Amino acid sequence: QVQLVESGGGLVQPGGSLRISCAPSGNIFIISIALMRWYRQAPGKLREWVALIDPDGITNYEDSVKGRFTISRDNDKKTIYLQMNSLKPEDTAIYYCNFQTYRGNEFWGQGTQVTVSS
Repeated sequence: QVQLVESGGGLVQPGGSLRISCAPSGNIFIISIALMRWYRQAPGKLREWVALIDPDGITNYEDSVKGRFTISRDNDKKTIYLQMNSLKPEDTAIYYCNFQTYRGNEFWGQGTQVTVSS
């Protein structure tokens, strides 16, 4: 059973930066992964999509994070990253990673808390 493990969350001041990571704990073939995504869920709100990266390295972002967040992947480590710069209090949320295979199977992480506060 493949599980995803996020790491790197924490408390940061407004305007600061943070990088979070996500890697599978079980065995998964990198070639089977179609899309890698980050989502987030703020208190009292629905989970929302934040960013994605496809096998060719093409990325896409939710409008509110464009120009501030960067998603990247390391195929050798089967890991994705989310570099978050110019953080705002409204970025405070639990961040989840999601892997989708070509067969349509999806795997989720347990989430990592990111808090932006002075």
